[in-house]
Amino acid sequence: MSTTTKASLKLPFKVRLLLAAHSFSVNAFCSSDSTAVNRPLMKLFDPKASPSTSTKPDHGIVSSDIMVDNTRKLWFRLYTNTAAADGATTPIIVYFHGGGFAFMAANSMVYDDLCKRLAREVPAVVVSVNYRLSPEHRYPSQYEDGFEVLKFIDNPKFEGFPASSANIKQFFVAGDSAGGNLAHHVALKACEHEFSRLNLVGVVELQPFFGGEERTESEMKLVGTPLISVKRTDWMWKAFLPQGCNRDHPAVNVFGPNSVDISHLSFPPTLVFIGGFDPLQDWQRKYVEGLRKCGKKVYTIEYPNAFHGFYGFAELPESSLLIAAVKSFVQNQLAT
Repeated sequence: MSTTTKASLKLPFKVRLLLAAHSFSVNAFCSSDSTAVNRPLMKLFDPKASPSTSTKPDHGIVSSDIMVDNTRKLWFRLYTNTAAADGATTPIIVYFHGGGFAFMAANSMVYDDLCKRLAREVPAVVVSVNYRLSPEHRYPSQYEDGFEVLKFIDNPKFEGFPASSANIKQFFVAGDSAGGNLAHHVALKACEHEFSRLNLVGVVELQPFFGGEERTESEMKLVGTPLISVKRTDWMWKAFLPQGCNRDHPAVNVFGPNSVDISHLSFPPTLVFIGGFDPLQDWQRKYVEGLRKCGKKVYTIEYPNAFHGFYGFAELPESSLLIAAVKSFVQNQLAT
């Protein structure tokens, strides 16, 4: 693998501009010691989207915000497809947004757009979780929030839930980057819990955020690519982990020296997306290898020209390919 620079990756001007704005905000408004984020200023670079109401749906998608626990401001945005065929049932996808556990939200415009695409094109009922962020809330807060949402929708009595069309017995957990890490760990919790109705049938991870004390080849050689660098991921792990823990913590290095054996768990089939311009790709491959060694079904799809977070830009061809691949995976799992 040769050293990669920004010049090696050709992107539309709009995409480069948005990536530059995001990088600027992260660098400018986060303390160097991983203890604080200037939230008011960060909001300027993280535009939010309002729900799409039934009176003004977005191409057939209606969304609403559901509070789970007001004391910790835990809520999710629910997306339903009003254009679904009469009498048809659709699976539930519980989605965890990315952002290194420290940034973004369920109503961030980029994630609102992505979840609408999933709800429309898979199709599915999408539950996009707005979990607590680090460094204000460290591990295991995010995992606890994700699992709490699963328990909440296990017996959905809240207004707006499409009880007649949502197939609650076939649900998936999914997420990108840090949300992919969350999807894995929340799925582990689900495997050890007896729900009254929910049945987890698959996991989808878009360029999941894993790591370790080791420096991998892709981390060292993919220099200058968008969004992710060793310096930035080190900051994110330090902001997320309990004080005194290193990157071989099992939350980070899932199959590392401190990992827990999961071979006895009924972990569902998993789909992992990997990008050729993502410095995290070696850790993602180690993760896939770890699942396989534990006897779990895992599928990978690699896009050689994709950078970390490419799926958030609908104008990129790989973004549409990813949505189609998620649809295929979901349908295949439902058919088994």
